[in-house]
Amino acid sequence: MQEDALSERSAAAPIDPWSGLNESGDDLTVDNFITTVMSQTVNALRRVTTLPYARRFGLTVSEWRILALMAHARSMPFAELVVQSTSDKALVSRTLRLLEQRGLVLLEAEGPTPRKRLTCSITPTGEALHAQVIPVARKAQASIIQLMTSQERRVMYAALKRIHRQCLDVDAKNGED
Repeated sequence: MQEDALSERSAAAPIDPWSGLNESGDDLTVDNFITTVMSQTVNALRRVTTLPYARRFGLTVSEWRILALMAHARSMPFAELVVQSTSDKALVSRTLRLLEQRGLVLLEAEGPTPRKRLTCSITPTGEALHAQVIPVARKAQASIIQLMTSQERRVMYAALKRIHRQCLDVDAKNGED
């Protein structure tokens, strides 16, 4: 069903607006900006792929993301969790407090100062929930990835990683200024 819908949309899709792109991007319209296309795609994927399994297990997408990161790391400083999650501090903090209230993570202060550092750890209850969700999450993610041919997967994965690396390099360079 998903494959049929994708094929129908692909058949009706306009010719690639990026192939003849010049350096100034003169022919780009806002709806063809890479940031717009990626944002629309990420939001659609979140709605149709991640949200259903997160809800099935009583989690928000943010809670699932943090829980999955914690399951992988077991324990990490709050500041590192913010970086790993690619979310803002306030969202990570709120999400952690909710997960802590449910007994899924443990937050421990690393000192008595008012600006105390927090260490975040997953609890056995959190690990058990993650163990239930992860096979469902993997299957949902795989079903979307499998809509592409092997070649499309390789190209897309490499392109996304390259763009991400380039953005990190620019961030690092801008941080040096």
